[in-house]
Amino acid sequence: MFEPRGAYTFGHRLHEGSGTKMQFHFVDEMKMPVAIQTWEIEPGGYEGMHAHESHELALEEFYLVLAGSASMHVGDTVHELSIGDSVLAPAGIQHDLRNTGDELLRVLVVWGEAGEKNFSRFGSVGKARAARASSVL
Repeated sequence: MFEPRGAYTFGHRLHEGSGTKMQFHFVDEMKMPVAIQTWEIEPGGYEGMHAHESHELALEEFYLVLAGSASMHVGDTVHELSIGDSVLAPAGIQHDLRNTGDELLRVLVVWGEAGEKNFSRFGSVGKARAARASSVL
């Protein structure tokens, strides 16, 4: 299956935030238990502060900046983001993404229910864990 960039975009307002241009990738075709979306947020735009509480649907959200710059509040922490930076917003934690730059912010967002997974049989998992253990941030 192939889905070209921008082929199925639509406008959407998230969590009382500003308008977002969104592409919900493979919305009916993908069988993985996650949603994969590309968002475009204009300068000054924002997602809106929110949390996905466990009594509703306990969702985790992963954000990866593809273009532009942003500020992301996750709980009491603020992260300044640029291309290639990523943030994980755990279920139940307040968070908000804001375009703080002068250009369009493009982010890849993957979200789904929090739960357990085990990818340890793949060699890249061990290497990823080793890289994290030896990294000094």
